[in-house]
Amino acid sequence: MWKVVASGVVVFPGLFWALRRLLPRVYCHWNDADVVLVSERLVSSVHALMATAAGVVIVASCWNNVIHDRHWLATDFVVYYGVPYMTYDIVAMYLSHYHRFRVKGHEEYQQHSLRTIGSFVRREFLLVLHHIALLTILLPVTLFSRKDQGDFFIGCLFLTEVSTPFVSLGKILIQLGLQEGSVHKANGGMVLLTFFLCRIALFPFMYWMYGRHYSLALHTVPAHLPLATNLGSCCILAPQLYWFILLCRKGYRLYQRSRQASPTGGAKDN
Repeated sequence: MWKVVASGVVVFPGLFWALRRLLPRVYCHWNDADVVLVSERLVSSVHALMATAAGVVIVASCWNNVIHDRHWLATDFVVYYGVPYMTYDIVAMYLSHYHRFRVKGHEEYQQHSLRTIGSFVRREFLLVLHHIALLTILLPVTLFSRKDQGDFFIGCLFLTEVSTPFVSLGKILIQLGLQEGSVHKANGGMVLLTFFLCRIALFPFMYWMYGRHYSLALHTVPAHLPLATNLGSCCILAPQLYWFILLCRKGYRLYQRSRQASPTGGAKDN
């Protein structure tokens, strides 16, 4: 019973509900879109910190034998927190989308409908697809297809959440009007660093660890893995590369804007 009460089915929606009622009391000038956005991002950060902690524990426990070493968190965290969070987050993202366009005065957003849901799916198609893929692919693989092997690699996948708190903090700082401060700039650097290390470089690292276990050169590892494993890795990695490119472009634009706005930049332009 206690596992159900403490699971993500209760924790994440409950925290989201509590934040939606607490934040307007602290920031009275925020509208519904502001409150929902920050609530969603804070809950996302909580889940990311939990996933990161679980990933660190699993990776450290299974380091010696990346194929056969086991840790109970590899399965339990997915069941009790991963799946509930991904399901909750789709709803939370939709609510953020809905309130954002409702505040902007779009007539069709005066009430929830299939039209508003369709608009959300079209605008956030890649994110929605990412969540659904994790629910329909990662969950069955974690629970049924691994044959009690590879907990180390499940722990590595948990570590992809390392960058999430920094991404969320960036959006919250913008919401607070602090996007021109040094904290936002430093956080932007952390976003790029953690995203690259834990969402992109992590995949060659996992292949290298697999190769180390079987005494294989890194470039020969894909040939020793099932096609489904390689395709699954590519399907997870591809959107990460796309989002990383978008983050780099955004960071470059912010850098250029900051440089032009600075006294040195202005003098140089003249």
